[in-house]
Amino acid sequence: MPGIGLIKRRLETEAQAVALATSHILKEYNMAGRGEGKEGPASAVSTLETKYDADTGDWYVALGWDDKRAVIRMDSILGTVTDVREV
Repeated sequence: MPGIGLIKRRLETEAQAVALATSHILKEYNMAGRGEGKEGPASAVSTLETKYDADTGDWYVALGWDDKRAVIRMDSILGTVTDVREV
């Protein structure tokens, strides 16, 4: 069994983390049909801030849409959303 250092992270870049967070928000808040242009509903969501915690291997992405804001925490190794906190 390989050590933790040998496991390849699934969310290696900031762009991958933002894409997963945006996708999760669009699904969770049922935002299909929003936004304009070729980007579709993803253009209704804006990225406010991103942070990677090297100690825990978690990405934190703050997103904003309409009058709402949320911080999405994701596990970079599993590539899954672990927590959503609306602020």
